[in-house]
Amino acid sequence: MGGVGLVLFLGLVAQVGFSAGSDHGRTGPADIQQMSWVSPEKLLGNVTQAWAVTWRRFYRPETDLFYDYLSSYEAGRELAHLPTADEVSRGYPNPYGYGTGMEDCMISGGVMLSMIIDRYEVTHDGSLKASARSVFDGIRRCATVHGVPGFIARGVCPEDRSGIYVTSSRDQYTHCVHGLRQYFHSALCDGGTKAEIVRILGGIADRMTRNVTPENNYDFLRADGKPDPRGICRMFNVQAHEAARLPMFYAAAWDVGKKEEYYRLYRQYVSAAIRQSFDLQPKTMTYALLQMQASIELLEELETDSALKGQMREVALLVAREAENRSINAGNNAGHLDLTMVGPDWRKTGGLGGEYRKVWYCIRESGESALTQLMAKGREFPEQQRHLLAKAISRLDYERVSSSGIFYLQAAYWKARRLGVLGHP
Repeated sequence: MGGVGLVLFLGLVAQVGFSAGSDHGRTGPADIQQMSWVSPEKLLGNVTQAWAVTWRRFYRPETDLFYDYLSSYEAGRELAHLPTADEVSRGYPNPYGYGTGMEDCMISGGVMLSMIIDRYEVTHDGSLKASARSVFDGIRRCATVHGVPGFIARGVCPEDRSGIYVTSSRDQYTHCVHGLRQYFHSALCDGGTKAEIVRILGGIADRMTRNVTPENNYDFLRADGKPDPRGICRMFNVQAHEAARLPMFYAAAWDVGKKEEYYRLYRQYVSAAIRQSFDLQPKTMTYALLQMQASIELLEELETDSALKGQMREVALLVAREAENRSINAGNNAGHLDLTMVGPDWRKTGGLGGEYRKVWYCIRESGESALTQLMAKGREFPEQQRHLLAKAISRLDYERVSSSGIFYLQAAYWKARRLGVLGHP
């Protein structure tokens, strides 16, 4: 079902009965105990509020980046917790920037860029060209400010506009590559920006070729040239949800720049990566499902072998089905959490643990799980999932929400609108 006829499906599941061990988390009509309805106008109003808050509170113009959470609702103090230039230069509190609020800027940048493109396809709002360019400028800064070829930093310190933590991850790269490739092909991207994207994606591919070797344990290495001991920069001999990332990077670089070396490397890895992808483990984190779906989506769009393309679509459907459960879980968790909490002072708590992390991630997981499903081509977005997405969007007070999860909720909304599976005002 799709189009305007789906307006009536914009209902909200007020309470979904679910037990973790039952039928993989799927529910039927008997499980829906109460339902209320939300108009398309209200949903659009909610995402419009989310957009304004995103730019007013999470974005810093000094770096053109979106940061992970707010520690205050006081104007001008929302991101006061971000690490200082000195702390970043010392790698404090850790070489990843975990917990500091600047660990996921590249993930957010890729999600925001893709969302803006979907929003433009729905609205044809010309002002979005400047918005997309600002997001791109932040990604470019993370790719170039450190002078390390092909390295994509997680984020940049607003104080000095150049400080980075030395360890990135394949997750950061995945959203970066996915967003840049979509931007390259969108009506929002001009010729000069396309040339910059060719250089950035080519630099990433070249870094993979140089560093992803047996001698480095297939690690693309930190900015200081050292391997990451946690394995989050490894690109080969990885888990099923990570297997398609390396061919994805090569495929994207080939797609925008047409360099035959990248095409050869893409073909070298892709078939085995897709075979491995079928071994997806049920306990894979929801954020990893979204990243897996992003890599499969990109590869499927470029693949010309019909059999392999069909396998990619099967994988995408497998991932989407798994994401249904996560949406239900996030909806249930939201009913037990104070979604207006602000983030803690990481210098005292040591990070984002405890109750706040549950709040921060619950909002994000609602968007991630919906978006993962919507990216599976040719798959209907189930009625129950439309209810859950609508509730996740409309239950928040956007003047009192501190989680970057609102980026994902907007992305899911505009993806759904673009696909015609949500009604419109």
